[in-house]
Order: sequence, then structure tokens, then C-alpha cells
Amino acid sequence: MAREMQAAVLYGQEDLRMETVAVPEVGAGELMLRVGAALTCGTDLKVYRRGYHAAMLTLPCLFGHEVAGTVVDAGEGAGFAVGERVVALNSAPCGVCFFCRKGQPNLCSDLLFNNGAYAECVLVPARIVEKNTLRVPDGMALEHAALTEPLACVVNGMEQTGAAAGDTVVVVGAGPIGLMFLAVARSVGCRVLAVVKRENQVETARRFGADEVVRIGESVDTVAAVRALTEDGVGADAVVECVASAQSWAEAVAMVRKGGVVNLFGGPPSGTVVSLDTNRLHYGNITLKATFHHTPATCRRAFELLRDGVVRAEDFLTARASLSHVPEVFRRMMVRSADGGLDIKTVIVPEELL
Repeated sequence: MAREMQAAVLYGQEDLRMETVAVPEVGAGELMLRVGAALTCGTDLKVYRRGYHAAMLTLPCLFGHEVAGTVVDAGEGAGFAVGERVVALNSAPCGVCFFCRKGQPNLCSDLLFNNGAYAECVLVPARIVEKNTLRVPDGMALEHAALTEPLACVVNGMEQTGAAAGDTVVVVGAGPIGLMFLAVARSVGCRVLAVVKRENQVETARRFGADEVVRIGESVDTVAAVRALTEDGVGADAVVECVASAQSWAEAVAMVRKGGVVNLFGGPPSGTVVSLDTNRLHYGNITLKATFHHTPATCRRAFELLRDGVVRAEDFLTARASLSHVPEVFRRMMVRSADGGLDIKTVIVPEELL
């Protein structure tokens, strides 16, 4: 195996470079994967735009975290063989801290993150190999398996929201995460309403499972329009906010019925302050939640949804690019983010697979 490889390295705000780097040594319990597919992600775009992520990485660093590939080297005790196809999640909890013992491994005090998906090879740490690496069955494309990580976050959010078959669920936002919430909510039998910003998102939201779509506009009272689509106008059983703005958080709370649940899934920048009607919260018996990340259990449930075709991975993969074009892909994503382009996720593949 070559001791050098091509990889995308993030140096700072909008400073992403393709470089030749050393291939890491494989230690006990670790795996080296030949990357078969890596996916672009809204979190990666946010990190690229801001130039940092306090929890996930320290600059300069290898970049990207949604990945699946083939084992090309396995450390002692890793439990996987060379040649096996796997999806390796981007983190794993310690299993022993306060939060892990409380059954909240997504909040682990020592959550181990891994980056480096945009490369020819990626090293998977032993803890992630043990807790969050899954075999990909024959017939399942690696690029489909790579969608497991973001879908696991959505599955975690959906489960914590508590929506069940027959409930009316509002999803605010039609980015990749919002579209995944639409698909998962539809898969469990919910009636699904989508709130979108742009005209070109209306049909996309319907395609991913929305029964009704409300488009935000200057002359539209979004909250009133959503409530009018619910039984007796009382509001939705559950609202999931995937936009990450203070205004959207407040509107999500206004859309839910008495006794309903709001999941504030989108994370606004640090220091954002939101004003809420405490009278409505208290006397309306409204539950507010804010779900973060995934757990080993939701990773497995998300993988099963993709493996069994309940959630169609191919619907989310709307573009392809070679590894050498990763910096260009992120520059284009900045433009698409501003103009509302419809590309959802780009599959990054080795040059020979493009």
C-alpha cells in the first residue's frame, strides 16, 4: 500500500486544499479504509464557511466525515478482514462517562470524532471500529451506506420527538436534513407538512414525502397557513425545526398544538437569543426538545432503513465529483447555498470511479 495519499486539508475559513499527506500507521483495533464514497454535508459546509468547529476538529486537519469504503489494513483485534466493505460513522461514545451511563451516549463527555473522508484512505480509530462500524452487504452501494451518519441524526431526532402513525408533523426547512425528516416521518405513517423558503423546494418537498407544503413569503402568515392545514386549526402534533434561525425557532413553537412537541433540531450560532411566549408554553403544556447527533443504536436503525430501501439513498445523491475537485465542490456549495440551488448531496469518489 502506498505510504502517501491525496487528501483534502482544511486550513481555515474557506481555505480547503488538496495535498499529498502521509498515510497513517494502523494500530491495534484500528482499520484503514480505501474510500469508496464520501458525501458532502451541511455541517462540513458550515465548518468550511466559519473555519472552525470546536468539538469536531482542530485546524489544520483532514476534512469530511460521511464515508464508506473497503478495508485495506486491519490492526490486531479489529474484528474486520481486509476486503470487507464497511461504513464507519464519524464518532463513538466512551460508554463509561456520566451521560453514557444515563443512556445518552450522544452527549458523551469524551465523544470521539473522526474526520478525513475526503481522501484516498481514511483511518478509523479503534473505538469507532468497535462501536460504530457496520458491514455493508453485497448489493448495497457504498455511496448509499455513507448516508448512514446524517440519517442516524434524523432518526435520533424523530424518535425523541415521539411522533407516531397518524400524527401530523411539520418539518421546517427543505435542506438535506429537512428532506430526511420528511422521508422518515412519512415512513412511520405520519401526515407530513413542509415549510419551505423557495419555489423550487416545493416539488422537492412533495417528492420526499410532504402531503402539504407551505412556502414562506412576504404576504404569507406562515404560522396561520400551517395551522389552517391541521385538524380544527389547533396546530401540529409535532414540529421539527431544521433551519437554525431565531425566527424559525419562534415560529415552530407557534405552529404546534397544545400538548405537542417541538424539536429544535437546527442549531443557530452560539449566542443566539430567542423570545418565546411563556404563557403559551406553560398553559399549552408544550414540550421543547433539541436533539443533538446520533447514538450507536440510531446508527444501526438508520443503516437498516437504507439497506431495506425504506429511505431511498439515491434520492439524496444529486451530483458526483472526483476527489481532486473537493475544493471546487465546496466553493460551488457556497454559491448554491446563497441562491437556493437544488443539489442535495454530492458523492465524492476516487478518480477511477467517476
